[in-house]
Amino acid sequence: MEFKDILKSLRTEKGLSQTDLAKITGLTRSAIGMYEVGKREPNFETLEILADFFNVDMNTLLGKNSITNKLAPNVHGLYSINTRKIPLLGKIACGKPIMTEECFEGYVQAGTNIRVDFCLVAKGDSMINARIYDGDIVFIRQQPEVENGEIAAILIDGGVTLKRVYYYDTSIELRAENPKYRPMIFKKDEYHQFKILGKAIAFQADIV
Repeated sequence: MEFKDILKSLRTEKGLSQTDLAKITGLTRSAIGMYEVGKREPNFETLEILADFFNVDMNTLLGKNSITNKLAPNVHGLYSINTRKIPLLGKIACGKPIMTEECFEGYVQAGTNIRVDFCLVAKGDSMINARIYDGDIVFIRQQPEVENGEIAAILIDGGVTLKRVYYYDTSIELRAENPKYRPMIFKKDEYHQFKILGKAIAFQADIV
């Protein structure tokens, strides 16, 4: 099932009209109508609102568990490729934080074994020692915290950046994977200046 079908099914299961859903979620009735007929795709913020309201994750809302591609089933020596669509939300800075519109830009096909919520395009060279280069697609699992030393997508002053996160008793360090970039240190009373959007799970790169 596609997003448009899933949204309509979830709405009707709750006995809601499009107008009812619009009032509850703050979306417009016309937008919901266009979503349900496939004339418009939701942005990330809308997906969050709907996922929270229906108490489902984004994978369920986007129908990511469905198989979208198979190669020659039942033919000896060939294997099926199971993929799902991951929403692409723009660019993420590998270096200084850059402005990024949290808007839906399309979908990227990825294997069903990758449990993620969205992906972003890497920009810059600060994560090259983690083998993440400019133009690579980084897949993010949405979560408010990561473990010590893990790579996260982080919102800082309206920009999104990719860094390793290190926790200390009185501070948090956001560290690049390129020694030419200085770490970003935040003391406890400065934690409000950034927000962890999610954990970097995988990346996709072109072979050159």
